[in-house]
Amino acid sequence: MRTIDLVAGARPNFMKIAPIVRALQYRRDARGEAPELGWRLVHTGQHSDRSMNDVFFEELGIPAPDERLGLGGGSHAEQTARVMTAYEQLCERARPDCTLVVGDVNSTLACALVAAKLTIPLVHVEAGLRSGDRSMPEEINRLAVDAISNLYFVTESSALEHLLREGHPASAIYEVGNVMIDNLFYQNNILESEGSRGGGSPEMKSVNEFKRARAHARDGLGQAYGVLTLHRPSNVDDPETLSRLWETFKVISAGLPIAFAVHPRTRAAIESLGLTPGPNIHLFPPLPYMPFLELWKHAAVVITDSGGLQEETTALGIPCITVRQNTERPITVSQGTNVLVGTRSEAILQAVRSVITKPIGAPIRRPSLWDGQAAQRIVSELARFLR
Repeated sequence: MRTIDLVAGARPNFMKIAPIVRALQYRRDARGEAPELGWRLVHTGQHSDRSMNDVFFEELGIPAPDERLGLGGGSHAEQTARVMTAYEQLCERARPDCTLVVGDVNSTLACALVAAKLTIPLVHVEAGLRSGDRSMPEEINRLAVDAISNLYFVTESSALEHLLREGHPASAIYEVGNVMIDNLFYQNNILESEGSRGGGSPEMKSVNEFKRARAHARDGLGQAYGVLTLHRPSNVDDPETLSRLWETFKVISAGLPIAFAVHPRTRAAIESLGLTPGPNIHLFPPLPYMPFLELWKHAAVVITDSGGLQEETTALGIPCITVRQNTERPITVSQGTNVLVGTRSEAILQAVRSVITKPIGAPIRRPSLWDGQAAQRIVSELARFLR
């Protein structure tokens, strides 16, 4: 039996690893007593806040990690160094047949470097995405991981083109779809079948209470609220930019109340500047996956700087306004519901006006292979690769 290390460390990783775990479990169960592929779930602990990690293992149905490296906090260099040291010790104690990393967080880079230096075959899921902005730490992580990987699984054609242009062999690149969308469909089916709108966790109850209050305020223009997330350093760490965005969101909220799921770093920045939300911006703490899905899937618009939300809103046909100068997921703009507007107040306000005046019920444009089966394709290719 071949053993694959599945590496997760931060919130975005968990949603991408979950479908791969389910696909491996399905393959194991289908093959009975002698599974072809085994795996070890490695949690680096990059996010140490429970609201940003443990709750996702519970909610997404991911089994408890086989290995917890117990690391978190610190600068990018400190995080990366600690994860490298701990993962190297783990691999020397029990070497896997390959290491699979997802996305572009520091844990992804750290474990990729260790695997490459120990000549452990390295697999990158969500490879080839490029924003062209090297001021983003994630862009450096993407470039570095792809430079040393052996097998690449991509979500869209632009990623395939980037990898080929950078000199990676076509024989090692597979366009398989999007595991983030696999997980979205899986969780959304559970949400709808269980009727979670009526109760559940305290977070779900809080979301439902907000939705009910907004439903009473509808005036025939469709959904009665927008959803906001903001966490990129370029938006949050610069006081002038954050203050300008904050005033823009307050203007929007005068006509469209906003539910703001606040990242811990963002909350600290807001409090340090003494910014107040006003009566129409409702602040939520970081929400578990299901309550957050229940919140944004019913919104008139999502305003965000998150890469994952650009993809998820496209898959469900929810209008998305991305407050960034660039995106590493261009297919969400060319084929999906995403609009890239930058950070200028006028552009954001115009985009919101355009979205809320569009006819309701426009057909969903979903990219090719975003069908909920990406993880099955990945596991099939992994089995061939490891033979």
